[in-house]
Amino acid sequence: MKTPSAHRRFAAAAVAVLASTLMLSACGGSDSGSGGSDKVGVSLIVKTTSNPFFVAMQNGAKKAAKANGVDLKLAAGKTDGDEDTQIQAIENAISLGQKGILITPNGPAVVDAIEKARDAGLFVIALDTAPDPADAVDITFATDNFKAGESIGAWTAKKLDGKKAVVAMLDLFSDKVVSVDYNRDQGFLKGMGIPTKDEKKNGDEAKSGSYSGGDYQIVCNEATNGAEDGGTTAMETCLSKNPDINVVYTINEPAAYGAYQALKSAGKEKGVTIVSVDGGCAGVGYVKDGIIGATAQQYPLEMAAKGVEAIAKLAKDKEKPKTTAGLDFFDTGVKLVTDDPQDGVESVDTAAGKSTCWG
Repeated sequence: MKTPSAHRRFAAAAVAVLASTLMLSACGGSDSGSGGSDKVGVSLIVKTTSNPFFVAMQNGAKKAAKANGVDLKLAAGKTDGDEDTQIQAIENAISLGQKGILITPNGPAVVDAIEKARDAGLFVIALDTAPDPADAVDITFATDNFKAGESIGAWTAKKLDGKKAVVAMLDLFSDKVVSVDYNRDQGFLKGMGIPTKDEKKNGDEAKSGSYSGGDYQIVCNEATNGAEDGGTTAMETCLSKNPDINVVYTINEPAAYGAYQALKSAGKEKGVTIVSVDGGCAGVGYVKDGIIGATAQQYPLEMAAKGVEAIAKLAKDKEKPKTTAGLDFFDTGVKLVTDDPQDGVESVDTAAGKSTCWG
């Protein structure tokens, strides 16, 4: 026979269990698994949140998720190139039974994990950076990175007006191959009129010869990891090889600003043309201030928003997204931003660039 205090303890325990059960039931509807919720579960896995580009991508995805009834989970690598954290995030999405994954791949090691996710029934969209091979994902939503590079290369060639181009190439990685890296690099060279060899390999072109306006010399191909400090270090290395560099190609605007800091410290910022790709609000400001000569603006909010919408539509209407005509990906657009327009090169000024910038 239970004592009165025992009865009270039993009753209290029963209430606690009931409350706990109700709480779990209420939380179950917000989980991104396949059961217990009308929402579509999606993971957005970006390269890193240290770059405003990927923060903007997260913001675009959040807004689209709210509008499309999507339960969005966010994940990011610790640094640009961190494949292990991305792989773990893919594993988590599979475990949750989500409908799809949006990912900016940090390198080739994530491809096997993506394949595992697709085998488990998840629809995988790459954003910004197509994996290699491109068909490792269901579709890619991205800037035409080759076209972006080509536009800043064509602008640079016109800007030089026949002068010899002494070029520093500040790329993304030296230890892995990703499409965004070689497409921007090789697109820039093509825009300059510099012959390339393997368009999926950086640095194998002839180090001297003729571009569309005159002679050129490529001083260096240095990795920056897409970061400001990486841009500074890479530029310092290039200047040690040749202090007369007058053209600096950069993979993105953080690297471009780092390169500028190195040039300024060396007293070499005058007469050097820096070009880049991104079009973030900070980068457009660098163009306005004359730090960057021209940048190719891309649209990360558009990539992420359209990716979220595509997976939501697939879940509800069974309709898969399609690639842009003539391309093997969905092109989210690019515009050259400069306050120094060149004949024959389509561009917008920084006022227009500011109206569509991000970050």
